[in-house]
Amino acid sequence: MTQRQNAVLKDHNAIADRLCAALTQATDGEIIHRSTEQKIGKDHFLDLFLKLRAGDESVDIAVETLRNAYPRDVRQAIWQLKEYKLVSDQNEQLVNLVAAESLSPGAKDMLRKHGIGYFEGNGNLYLRWRRWLIDIERPARAPTMKEGVALFTESREMVVHALLKHHNEWLTGGELAEMAETSSFTCSVVLQELERREWCETMGAGRTLRRRLTQPGQLLDAWAEHWTQRKQAQSRWYLFPGQRGSLLAQLTYRISQTAIPFPWAFTGTGAANVFAPLLTSVDTADIIVPRGEAEKLARLLDLKPADKGANITLIEREGTSLQFLDVHPEYQAFFASPFILYLDLLDGRGRNKELAQHVRERLEL
Repeated sequence: MTQRQNAVLKDHNAIADRLCAALTQATDGEIIHRSTEQKIGKDHFLDLFLKLRAGDESVDIAVETLRNAYPRDVRQAIWQLKEYKLVSDQNEQLVNLVAAESLSPGAKDMLRKHGIGYFEGNGNLYLRWRRWLIDIERPARAPTMKEGVALFTESREMVVHALLKHHNEWLTGGELAEMAETSSFTCSVVLQELERREWCETMGAGRTLRRRLTQPGQLLDAWAEHWTQRKQAQSRWYLFPGQRGSLLAQLTYRISQTAIPFPWAFTGTGAANVFAPLLTSVDTADIIVPRGEAEKLARLLDLKPADKGANITLIEREGTSLQFLDVHPEYQAFFASPFILYLDLLDGRGRNKELAQHVRERLEL
């Protein structure tokens, strides 16, 4: 047996031990039989078979063990369990169950719909049989589900952003790579992970293969969770209020009189309130600039550093933050994509939470 096989067996045994302990505790019963690798048909084996006795009743439990599972992962387990039930002598007495270190919400919903029990390593247990109903849901650990692939690295975020912007469209990998300005390989990695989570659907095969995002809201929520935890360089500055209207208007005028040699974009409360008007007035402005360019922009616009009383924040970011910029017709200035506006409002300042919800409604996800 290889080292990898030994590790897998050790994981399966560990989850089986915890399952047995959870079953006996929940039913005040005992495991009177436990065996592994019962044969199903010609080439398949059941991971674990248990006989549980509680009071004057006993039940046979067929178990498939997984590690971290999404809906796609539990489909095979469901098929295995149903096959075993068909060939079992105890067809009517048999309970099917999937045991895993962690199960996504979608995986648990799928198992419930198929009448199959489940157990998670943190102690969550669901099992229905005759008069029995065990439904134990413990407080979620953070994170409750390990990601198969990190979706929000700098280059993969650009693919995520492109998919959200075009979430109603069927796209080939090449089309997506061109939109996201990244490699076909990066697009493939992201799309495979989204398929695994069942957040996108496919059509065709080979050169005609196209995918479409089906759960843009869930993808945006996952991105938002990651976004609020990121660290970024930002500096605070002050511009004396003048006679040219709002702060954004004053900045736009100064920018129009200056040749700025790098990309930039308005974001934050002021820009979001232009995109989705809600607040009566906003007296601050946030500008995204590439890393290392904040002081250069401040000099070009004659901004003054301000530890207190600042009304301008320069945020140093690249990649997806400066992707899909919009030019607002009133200001003739670059505004960050509505998705970046939404994400940047999740900082909890002032009425940003309320404005973020207003922006999200405009996204029509």
